[in-house]
Amino acid sequence: MKLNGYLRPDGSVGVRNLILIIAVDECCEGIARKISEKIDNSVVVTNYYTCMLGGNEETLSNMINAGCNPNVAGALVLAMGCGSIDPNLVAGPINNAGKLAKTLTCIKNTGTRNTINKGIELAKEIEEYANTFKREPVDISKLIVGVKCGGSDTSSGIASNPSVGKSVDLLVDAGATAVSGELFELIGCEDALCNRAVNDDVAQKIRKLIADEEKRWSVPGADLETMSVGNSVGGLTTIEEKSLGALHKTGSKPIQGILQFNQMGYEKPTKPGMYLSEATMLCGGSAMHFAAVGAQIILWTSGGAGFNNPLVPVIRVSGNEDLINEDIDIDATDIMKGLKSSDEIGKRIFDEVIEVANGKKTSIEDIGYSYCSLIQKDIRLEHYLGIKLDKCK
Repeated sequence: MKLNGYLRPDGSVGVRNLILIIAVDECCEGIARKISEKIDNSVVVTNYYTCMLGGNEETLSNMINAGCNPNVAGALVLAMGCGSIDPNLVAGPINNAGKLAKTLTCIKNTGTRNTINKGIELAKEIEEYANTFKREPVDISKLIVGVKCGGSDTSSGIASNPSVGKSVDLLVDAGATAVSGELFELIGCEDALCNRAVNDDVAQKIRKLIADEEKRWSVPGADLETMSVGNSVGGLTTIEEKSLGALHKTGSKPIQGILQFNQMGYEKPTKPGMYLSEATMLCGGSAMHFAAVGAQIILWTSGGAGFNNPLVPVIRVSGNEDLINEDIDIDATDIMKGLKSSDEIGKRIFDEVIEVANGKKTSIEDIGYSYCSLIQKDIRLEHYLGIKLDKCK
């Protein structure tokens, strides 16, 4: 099966043709935004953790791999100049992927106004380079789709999650790749997931990474809610209901691997198929995790929330009739009414993925984007919890 996408020099394929403006420290946020105002199809990503290296390597990897996402044609990397993250650390690997990446430092450029003006000049050069790419036929094996849920309610486990699971199976059968995350919401589903693992190593890794995630969210004396108020108001009564709903959206295909993110790097799919990953359950951060593993599109199941991301287009699926609005791309309420099956809605979702990959805008693309959060694990907490840092392959 063929798609029409932007073939990149490294062999990956974008479904959008974007310019990424990366602020490696939060002091450059305003400068990045001012530059972006003058550049069409630009997206700003800011590191707000710390400008220092040493414990910040996971965020560094996230920025690098987001810049290497197939939807990105090129990147402008900004730094204030007093921190320890050299912008070339980010731009270098992006250039090595065959993209055009340029760097700019505010202090070296003698101030904010000069940096903004120079940044606009450099970004326009990247824009000219991006415009050399045109859509062309490519194989669906180049497509990676992230799978995420949020704002879950009773309709999620009955309608939107199962129908997305069916579309995931169709995508894998067609030769594409699907990547799910939010391991904390899969607690209790370990046996079902491990039964689908392609080998014992994958199964053991699934159990370990789910257990590690449970430790992070269950620190004695600082326990956090496992179900949001919105989940409860939406009709979910137990964490088991939420977990099983989350499981549904992963489909039924063999799990080829579970992708790990940490200070040692990011793992990416090595061949088409279904994967789990450490993509966070936190919405803005999950989109950046999916971007970093190479996903060009995200499937989002919900009771009606309108999560959106400027780097990776989001197709929203809901089965809640009371909350269906213009934000929702796929109306799955016919499942709740007994008029359609999850197989039928799953086929509609599959067709929508192909259309969006070919250039169709999602319902609220270019409107009301979520912040591109960069999430990283606290290495001090990891040490306290006794979580072993495994080298990413």
